[in-house]
Amino acid sequence: MPSASQPQPDATRELDPDLLALVRSRNLGALAAIKRDGRPQLAMVNYAFDDGTHTLRVSVVDGRAKVANLLRDPRASLMVTSPDGWSYAVLEGEVRFSPPAAAEDDDTVEELVELYRTIRGEDHPDWDDYRRAMVADHRRILRLRVARVYGLIQ
Repeated sequence: MPSASQPQPDATRELDPDLLALVRSRNLGALAAIKRDGRPQLAMVNYAFDDGTHTLRVSVVDGRAKVANLLRDPRASLMVTSPDGWSYAVLEGEVRFSPPAAAEDDDTVEELVELYRTIRGEDHPDWDDYRRAMVADHRRILRLRVARVYGLIQ
């Protein structure tokens, strides 16, 4: 029988471990922010999820629509699906950002290197080039602290 979890009204409640297992098993999801006109703005993102802090991290480019929308209104959701799409988990919470990458050896770039390794499970073929690109792109780390999770496991 499928298990389902409803949005949890209070962040002190336990997050559904079956839904979090789905989140851990993937690294690609649809991130939803709120546009100025109230409609959702969606973007596919690669992410890393930290079980200990229930925090999701994503590398983003400063100045893009999702960043501007989330700076204005930090409420966000991320939907993750099983490969067949029938099981899904939606993580909800508020977003915070690191400062934009400003130097090839700053804290943001160091975390971006660690995030790349976590998501990809391997080293980049040219870390110097990667570091330069992170600074040129004004990359930031988006952190979504999960307050609620809901979904369906089939």
